[in-house]
Amino acid sequence: MTSAKKVTGKKTGKPRSVPAREADLPFAESVGYQIRATHRLLQRFLQVKIEPHGITLGMWYFLRALWHEDGLTQRELSNRVGTMEPTTLSAIVIMEKKGLVRRVRNQDDRRKWHIYLTPKGRVLRGKLLPLAREVVDTAVQNLSRTDVTQLLNGLSEVQKSLHATLERLDESSGETVG
Repeated sequence: MTSAKKVTGKKTGKPRSVPAREADLPFAESVGYQIRATHRLLQRFLQVKIEPHGITLGMWYFLRALWHEDGLTQRELSNRVGTMEPTTLSAIVIMEKKGLVRRVRNQDDRRKWHIYLTPKGRVLRGKLLPLAREVVDTAVQNLSRTDVTQLLNGLSEVQKSLHATLERLDESSGETVG
């Protein structure tokens, strides 16, 4: 039994019946769902790889940001990783206890703390980045280089579209983009 959903016709503006299957968004056709499912699998596999080194996924993202640019403030680190500042602080405290990072108060603005990798945190880069590369290589092993390039370009375009749309929405609502 197929149910029908009422929608408005494009040309006439009059209601018309559409089979439910046309109105639905099957998981197989949902870009958002497919990206989320892929991301979750990538995270699970990465966690399996880095866990033996005492690193959680939460720590991983902060380490990656600091390997790219050491000495970020807590706020900058939160923005790079995409977490709220309390979450960042919790991760930093744990990483500090593990001897991976150290916090240094800003000389000019005593409210700011800069986060620096310790030698132990820097050494992990050489151990963990090859594992991350292995995760990515495994994920794309059945794709050609051209397919991988097209996938990355396509994802970049999706991100650009969403950023632009969100900026327009934020501007129209009078909010500032963080």
